[in-house]
Amino acid sequence: MDAAAGFLMPPEWSPQASVWLSWPVDDPRHWGGVKQALMWAKFAEIAAAISRFEPVRINAPAADHHAIAEACKRALAVPERIELFDHPHNDVWCRDHGPIFVKHGGTGEVAATDWGFNAWGGKFPPWELDDAIPGRIAAALGLRCFKGGMILEGGAIEVNGAGQLLTTEAVLLNPNRNPHLDRAAIELRLRDTLGVADILWLRQGIAGDDTDGHIDDLARFVDPQTIVASVERAPHSTNKKILADNLACLKAFVSPQGRPFEVLEIPLPEACEVAGWRLPVLPASYVNFLIVNGGVLVPTFRQQRNDDRALGMLREVFSGREVRGIDCLDLVEEGGSLHCISQQQPA
Repeated sequence: MDAAAGFLMPPEWSPQASVWLSWPVDDPRHWGGVKQALMWAKFAEIAAAISRFEPVRINAPAADHHAIAEACKRALAVPERIELFDHPHNDVWCRDHGPIFVKHGGTGEVAATDWGFNAWGGKFPPWELDDAIPGRIAAALGLRCFKGGMILEGGAIEVNGAGQLLTTEAVLLNPNRNPHLDRAAIELRLRDTLGVADILWLRQGIAGDDTDGHIDDLARFVDPQTIVASVERAPHSTNKKILADNLACLKAFVSPQGRPFEVLEIPLPEACEVAGWRLPVLPASYVNFLIVNGGVLVPTFRQQRNDDRALGMLREVFSGREVRGIDCLDLVEEGGSLHCISQQQPA
């Protein structure tokens, strides 16, 4: 894609201008009804936590802006770092429907990329408002916007800033996204639009993941040479073999310098289950963290020993950042957590 020449997707640890959220909508299937107060309070808590590090930009209908601002105020957000945009949407997963931002390697210009969004293979209609969010954000900020030319969710990809992108076959090669494109065509679009050279493929994701297997529950770059990876210790879990196979792939991959990556293993929490819920096991993962300026926000699941272990490991990995846990058990009941609801905008 000639229009995107010179642009690349920065790694998440690069300096950020803001983090974007899409506020819970009044939909009784997920966020409305009796859950609305709970979810608004949780999103306000998360917005407040991010605001202590950098600005938070929120997609929401204008009619909700005053109430959202008040909710964030009650959660002790930094008021001048809460920015509201009149961007109606269908669901909260801004990582997947929001723009994937890129930055020019020479001029430093930030632009948006706009990929198609079809609610993870048509699972959760409607999604038309979500699909329009990248263009609306680009217009609101006066940014150039490049079309990606295929269906792609932000949670499906992870980059290390050294020309490498990590993803899964279970998502990008799934016929419910881009049945007209083969692996080579998909790789070409990723290279042309996100400025990467090397695509590293894992096979599949964890049980209960509505996305079919997003990478941000499985493995995350924390620097160009280091990956933190989810592993399963429970002997009879369906995730044990899946994550063992992924781990073997991660240890076989090499960096552009030809060296194996350093792979740090973070066990999943014990199975999170809700009786009678549509997901028999929730897709809870500690690697679904969000890196912000000077900090890392980590999902926790009310399992003190496991939560403390994960936080301790990530404090060692991110020794120069403040690592904070945020209870995400209610949020993951809907299918995702901190990384899934957020999208960083590079500085």
